Amino acid sequence: MPTIRRTKVEFEGRIEEREVIVEEEHVEGWTQDTQMRWVGRPLSRVDGVARVTGKAGYTHDVHLPGMLIGRFLRAKQPHARITGIDSRRAAALPGVHLIWHRFNLPPVAHLDGRELFGEELAYEGAEVAFVVGRDARAVGDALGAIEVEVEPLPFAPNLAAAAAEDGPAVLVGEDNWITPDGDIYARGSVEAGLREADVVVDLTFTTPTAAHCCMETHGSAADWEGDLLTVWHSTQSVFGTRSSLADALHLPMDKVRVISNYIGGGFGSKWGAEAFTLLAALAARELGRPVKAVLDREEEHLVAGYRPGSRQRVRLGATKDGALTLIEQEAEVTTGAYGGGGPVIGGPAKDLYLCPNVRTVVRAARANTDGARAFRAPGYVEGTFALESTLDALAHKLEMDPLDLRMKNYADESPSRGEPYTYKGLQRAYEMGAARFGWPPQADAPAAGPWRRGYGMASQIWGGGGGPPANAIVKLSPDGTAEVLVGVQDIGTGTKTVLAQVAAEELGLSLDAVRCVVGDSLPAPFGPGSGGSVTLASAAPAVRSACREALRQLIALAAIMLELEGADPDAFAVEAGDIVYRADPEKRLPLTQVTAKMGNYMIVSKGARGPNPDDKAINTFGAHFVEVAVNVETGQVRVERVVAAHDIGRVVNPLTATSQVYGGVLMGVGFATTEARVIDPDTGLQLTANLEDYKVPVMVDCPEIEVLFVDVADTAANSVGSKGLGEPPIIPTAAAIGNAIFDAVGVRVTDLPATPDRLLALLAKEKTQ
Repeated sequence: MPTIRRTKVEFEGRIEEREVIVEEEHVEGWTQDTQMRWVGRPLSRVDGVARVTGKAGYTHDVHLPGMLIGRFLRAKQPHARITGIDSRRAAALPGVHLIWHRFNLPPVAHLDGRELFGEELAYEGAEVAFVVGRDARAVGDALGAIEVEVEPLPFAPNLAAAAAEDGPAVLVGEDNWITPDGDIYARGSVEAGLREADVVVDLTFTTPTAAHCCMETHGSAADWEGDLLTVWHSTQSVFGTRSSLADALHLPMDKVRVISNYIGGGFGSKWGAEAFTLLAALAARELGRPVKAVLDREEEHLVAGYRPGSRQRVRLGATKDGALTLIEQEAEVTTGAYGGGGPVIGGPAKDLYLCPNVRTVVRAARANTDGARAFRAPGYVEGTFALESTLDALAHKLEMDPLDLRMKNYADESPSRGEPYTYKGLQRAYEMGAARFGWPPQADAPAAGPWRRGYGMASQIWGGGGGPPANAIVKLSPDGTAEVLVGVQDIGTGTKTVLAQVAAEELGLSLDAVRCVVGDSLPAPFGPGSGGSVTLASAAPAVRSACREALRQLIALAAIMLELEGADPDAFAVEAGDIVYRADPEKRLPLTQVTAKMGNYMIVSKGARGPNPDDKAINTFGAHFVEVAVNVETGQVRVERVVAAHDIGRVVNPLTATSQVYGGVLMGVGFATTEARVIDPDTGLQLTANLEDYKVPVMVDCPEIEVLFVDVADTAANSVGSKGLGEPPIIPTAAAIGNAIFDAVGVRVTDLPATPDRLLALLAKEKTQ
């Protein structure tokens, strides 16, 4: 029977205590020694062929009969007030069906508390008008024909301008500081830590504003059938989108269906309904025809969010033998005109190492840009770069190996929570990574040419433990096939595949007999959004629970067929596709023979994710070891080799897990060496709103990547023993690269990205000192 429980869940660095309804049924966890048929195997994606042959249908691929196209007219100024709009000439153009703007408001003018078509335009790209037409050409002509009158307002395009005492107001009547006092964490005493320190290192860092660059831009399509709304939406949360739309449109939730079968990247930016989603739905209802609205590449850069740039100061103190006495980290970020309180930059500082005196402060300010959004380990990437770079500098000052310094300050339990971990495999990750990489590295022979070689490493901590609520439904058919319905979405991580593996393992079926349905709010029970690396750790135990219940029903039928009616279901096992009576293994039946007996009956069962342990912390850990080559004449940095070792509990599918690490490392390489969103401080306009000027890594930038997993089942975390992997691989990469650059040329990179001009400036400054 369901009951109400309180449980702790870590999501993107913040610990939440939730009151949730959970099922009390206990599912015995798979141990490290459990013999597995499907779980743990490097299997290709169940939808891999569809993805690589173009048969997979993304939101951009939705084409419905009579479908119209919607697009926004957007602000061309960083800050302005609308004084007039004339859309009459545009509305008279052929093929134009509808135009909405501030003086011609749609039936619903708010989404999640935000006003649509406000008087104040607070950033380049803000919505001015929405046009719906028969095709892209008609809509484009109409957008060009709308006349807009604006009053320019002073603007603050960056942190320096927003934080200036006499700086312009980002929003009229609002303080530029969202959190003027900051988000503060403290334990012990900074002053005591300084007094106890024999060595102190104090460094200042900046990290860039980074764009998500999803290959599939944001978009939605909407259609009505009577009072039922169906929305195809490229989203990381089908149920979050459903809730937002139902609330905005004043509809019951059962009147809204959200479909997201395939997603071309999200990385945190595609969370819930957007303005174009709501307006496509409204326009479709108004016009009685389906409407699709997708962003182009420029819009994707202007309004689809970013990882906020940061300015940080890190101060570390230690005794002569390397014991940390002080960790202090202060950070300032801008989160856009309507942004929130900022990411948890201080998360690694408070939990990665054993230290009695820790203080972190993160202050967030507005700026005249679109809002910051979560971006693959928000805050932890920036915070880890600064922390791990400073720790490397401390090791250098102590003349101590960087890995030895980390082991000196190894924390066996959560420093901030004072609780043991369900499992911590960071030391094993250190050992595996160091052995594969060859750490400590041997000194290279003096270089004859301009290239210098260097080696660096960095550590990682993140959540990824997941938790309730997460649910699953299993339908077992007479032909021995199973359909698994889960309310999550596969954002490219292989979720559909690994959940099918878990189901096949529990049911004793072959993998091709299991079909996993995700990304659709209509048939599936509630599931969490895909963020915070929680999807697998939340959904997989729910799938196991649902499969266990289906199997119990099937075993009861098998018992009757074996003339063992009433026998305890636990007295049976599933072996090689047979249901076997443990006390007498000769009494066995092929599973398909039992299902065939069902006739037209279908077994339907449900399962739910149980609560997290009350007295333990669930975290993932890892370490990256990096080799770089730096050209002292050109400033070019080549990341040549990365060894990534991660503790994520049980690895359900080593192939898809390795792919996740590849992607995270490559994103980290871009963050460290090439990527930065640039806004002209004089005009407030973005200069990098395309994939030519915004420099993501390309093939020539890809290093050799070796991936290692500790692969120990975290049986205290959940019944599958797995934790999340989506975000951990990006977290330590930039820091390891920066530390390797220092090892190569003796200059510390404190401002990312480490572009050639910056490296040359650092080298020139070093020569003059």
